Amino acid sequence: MLIPKGPPMTEFNTESLSSIGPKEFAQLVKSTPDAKLAETLASDARGKILDEVFNRMPSLFRAEKAGDAQAVIHWIITGSDASNTYETVIENGACTVTNEPAREPKLAMTMDAVTFLKVVAGDGNPMMLFMTGKIKAKGDLALAASIAKLFDLPKA
Repeated sequence: MLIPKGPPMTEFNTESLSSIGPKEFAQLVKSTPDAKLAETLASDARGKILDEVFNRMPSLFRAEKAGDAQAVIHWIITGSDASNTYETVIENGACTVTNEPAREPKLAMTMDAVTFLKVVAGDGNPMMLFMTGKIKAKGDLALAASIAKLFDLPKA
């Protein structure tokens, strides 16, 4: 996915997210203290930030790795006052995302917003986060273990 490059982003906010690519995003998440990520994700910017991340999922989807996989995944992102649920549907070699889940999930994963950003930025080991209870998974755990290979996640 080609995104115009601007000046290096040092501040984690919605404006910076919409103008940077996945690698820059990963570096930004990794260089931002957890407290600052949590503060930003507790603000009015939360929905915009999560929407931006989820809206990029289809462009990072690796259809060749999915094969004939069919899956509905619900991502339940918790926070101080809010909870957001997104639905990722993988079928027919494509990935679609909505913030209005309508289908029965094969897998539902629950995590706080900071943990979610760290995972999608390649700055957290999903298996370790699951083992330590930071990510809760309900449903197809084999699918949970293979999600990362279905997406071209940046390496911070």
